[in-house]
Amino acid sequence: MTAHAPQLTTHMAAEIAQAPAVFAKAVAQQLRLPDLGDLRAIYTVARGSSDAAANILSYEIMRELGLPMTSLPPSVFSLGQGVRLQEAAVLVISQSGASEDLLRSAQGAKAAGARVLALVNATDSAVEQAAEATLRIHAGPELAVPATKSVVGAIGGGMALLGQLRPDYVPRAAASAAAIQALASVSLPQTSAVLAALLRARHVYVIGRDTGFGAAQELALKLKECCALHAEAYSSSEVLHGPMQLVTNPLLILILDTEAPDVQDSLDTAEARFRAAGGTVFRLRPSDAGAQGLTPAAAAAALLCLTYPLALNLALALGLNPDQPSTLSKVTQTR
Repeated sequence: MTAHAPQLTTHMAAEIAQAPAVFAKAVAQQLRLPDLGDLRAIYTVARGSSDAAANILSYEIMRELGLPMTSLPPSVFSLGQGVRLQEAAVLVISQSGASEDLLRSAQGAKAAGARVLALVNATDSAVEQAAEATLRIHAGPELAVPATKSVVGAIGGGMALLGQLRPDYVPRAAASAAAIQALASVSLPQTSAVLAALLRARHVYVIGRDTGFGAAQELALKLKECCALHAEAYSSSEVLHGPMQLVTNPLLILILDTEAPDVQDSLDTAEARFRAAGGTVFRLRPSDAGAQGLTPAAAAAALLCLTYPLALNLALALGLNPDQPSTLSKVTQTR
């Protein structure tokens, strides 16, 4: 790829800088929720970056509550006849709250017996009006088309929900929010080296495990959106089942390590296999920037705060406009 002189300011740069404060505000919000004590499952409905946030939250909530939590495709409701959802909650995550398929999902889930919760940024949206209760992303206006601070805020909002369902989680979430706020003016020490490698790359794998897999999905999406760079996210276990073979071609591998003890063996194995096969590998951790004491979901949010600048600065170096990728819009209408 050919580098160009970077622009000086973008909406995206400002919004990345705001993300740690957005996360803290979302985590600290006071919620008014219906009685959710009889839940047997939680489902999420989201698309794009919001679905990556949903993936991060699913791992955290399943670990803390022992309830199954997974994503339902919106087409179950927008194209199909829905599914039975008694004794379940459905969390609809959307920055705008305006997508038709998410609105149909909220309406269909409610009709199927679910307790529908909206996790949204825009106020008085159609999705919010269809829900039984609302959680706020608290990002404020987000002018760049690629979502950044609203994704981090959605993770924080989901952590606020978890604190409502499990009160002993609240102090851990608050401590995580304080640690992430300290990242507002901090960058990863590997930033320059990773950016140089991205400028040479044609294909990128972004690897994570558990909540780190959701962060990997989101960073891979940002590299596609902002930089038109082919990037794919994989779990560090799943990547060994076939996709590893692509390392025989020039491949850059970014490993997002939340530093959770139970994912270390899996990440270590993937890293060793990639290095042995000749891949260019960077392993990025929140503690590289001084962040410690994070829950796994908060560690994923921290990794996004620290790696979003890679997508931003790569786009600028390539002469692209990260605020307005040429084929994208802020609200995507799908069915």
